Amino acid sequence: MKNIWILTEERPKANIIKTILEKFASDNSFKINSKKELRVVPILKDNCFTFTYKVEGITCNHFGSVFIKIASGNSSFVDFLVFFQEAEPTEKSTPLYAIEETKTDDSESRNTGIYQRCSKFVYVEFYYPGVKKIMLYNLQIQQKEKPTATNIFGMRMLRTIGVEVMGKIYDKEIMKPFSSLKEFVDLKNSMRMPPAGNVPIKIEVNNDSIKVSGRLYKAGGIGHDPNIGALTIIALCIRKWEKKKDIIITKHGLKQSNLGKSNKFIQIANKIGIKLDGLKMPIAVSHENYWHYDMSQEKVASIFLHVVLVAYTKAQVIYSNHGGSERGYFLHNKLGPIAIEKYQEGKREKYKLGDKTMIIYIPDVIVFDPKRNQIINVEGKKYSTRKDGIKELKNYSYIEKKILKPSHNPSSILRTVVVFGSKEKRIKEKQIGFMLNENGEMILGKQAPEIFKEVVKKLLSR
Repeated sequence: MKNIWILTEERPKANIIKTILEKFASDNSFKINSKKELRVVPILKDNCFTFTYKVEGITCNHFGSVFIKIASGNSSFVDFLVFFQEAEPTEKSTPLYAIEETKTDDSESRNTGIYQRCSKFVYVEFYYPGVKKIMLYNLQIQQKEKPTATNIFGMRMLRTIGVEVMGKIYDKEIMKPFSSLKEFVDLKNSMRMPPAGNVPIKIEVNNDSIKVSGRLYKAGGIGHDPNIGALTIIALCIRKWEKKKDIIITKHGLKQSNLGKSNKFIQIANKIGIKLDGLKMPIAVSHENYWHYDMSQEKVASIFLHVVLVAYTKAQVIYSNHGGSERGYFLHNKLGPIAIEKYQEGKREKYKLGDKTMIIYIPDVIVFDPKRNQIINVEGKKYSTRKDGIKELKNYSYIEKKILKPSHNPSSILRTVVVFGSKEKRIKEKQIGFMLNENGEMILGKQAPEIFKEVVKKLLSR
């Protein structure tokens, strides 16, 4: 019997997995039987993690099991690829869905929620033409009552390239794809101008070309993520109606030396036929495959720990940002979900003037153990960079004093490093609380937090 396989860069959240499964069932006109809350658990063999998770609490006559594996993109990667097949997917397998999840609403950023993710949908189409693309909003704060013009334009572009939107309530007019190039250009050019000093994104249709203005330069290269997303999806929408004219990006701020062959913008530009005004476009070095199984990054261990703590203990993970994934909200005991500021209170200008110590250093994972009224700040690292993690533990005084203590009033706060990698079977450094090695062995540190000991004991006694 076929199974559902979900590949993700993120920590697999039960509510999101349930939404994906319900979508699959709805699209195929069958029902699934599920508990109110699903549970994601690791599959062990000979007391070692197999690097595969299984979803418990759901049954269906139309598929066998639901498995989850951690994967990474060779360049740009959506948050979830969903496959329907018996065996574990390979890089040559074809997914049913390409899903991007976001927690960001208009109320936090005009551009991040829409534009920053647009390039992912453009890029995935090159590898899996016709794959069902979904933007899934997993909002933890109240949706803004009236969407911004930027959000409306971005949403209509997503609909124009065939992306389905789930998790947000919109007026039908906002969800309408553009019907013509003229309608598309007129709406974009009528939008409010950005603050002085910013390059506005404007579209100019000429007899032999279509010019789109937009800055791409940042920090020595092509690095302006919202504009990479905006300009690539604008170009793809233009190609829906105009197949032959050159699409030229103007006012980009780039020099020839800034252009690399592996940058995702260059790869997309080569595919769509985008040119950069005044520059020669390099021929991109494309990856043969879209993704690979992740067996190298620190988040393999931090995600594992997060999953098992939620599944087998009463511990609460009140913040997580696994290895560069999207930053989560801090679950404040009194204020609810809050976004932690980037800078220490009143220190933004000082940071801008060069004092980089004025940022708020945030652990990769923050665990609250209610049984012991204890908070554990976790820094995730690869085995090879574990000493860097130990050094970073000293940076958490501000967040502990200003945010964690006022929120949870813990009896104690611990700091520890969680490590992935190597074939080592023991931990030398006392600051390392847990290690998941390459063989899937779970190794506790000499001073591991009690909740870590508790969960490993439960896993090994299953």
